[in-house]
Amino acid sequence: QVQLVESGGGLVQAGGSLRLACAASGRTFSSSGMGWFRQAPGKEREIVAAISRTGGRIYYADSVKGRCTISRDNAKNTVYLQMNSLKPEDTAVYYCAADTRNQLIKYDYWGQGTQVTVSS
Repeated sequence: QVQLVESGGGLVQAGGSLRLACAASGRTFSSSGMGWFRQAPGKEREIVAAISRTGGRIYYADSVKGRCTISRDNAKNTVYLQMNSLKPEDTAVYYCAADTRNQLIKYDYWGQGTQVTVSS
């Protein structure tokens, strides 16, 4: 089983940056693909970025491409999401998730989320 705890959210002005972190417990982190998702009020959850277990495959949603960087440190059981040039439309609860099959398709474990609010 994998437990995920996100941190790093907060209130930031448009154009600012935030670095989210997701700390994982459990022995399967290094073999799992990891994803960052977000859900804004009244909207469906959407994927933001994903990274395979070795970092060899990385995916970004078009809405964040060029502004966000996903990375992972398997020695620290942590995945990161660096977000730059933030926009008000980036406001959402951000979740990390683990895909134990490393296919970056179906995610088995989810964190509780961290709020990101971007003011205009």
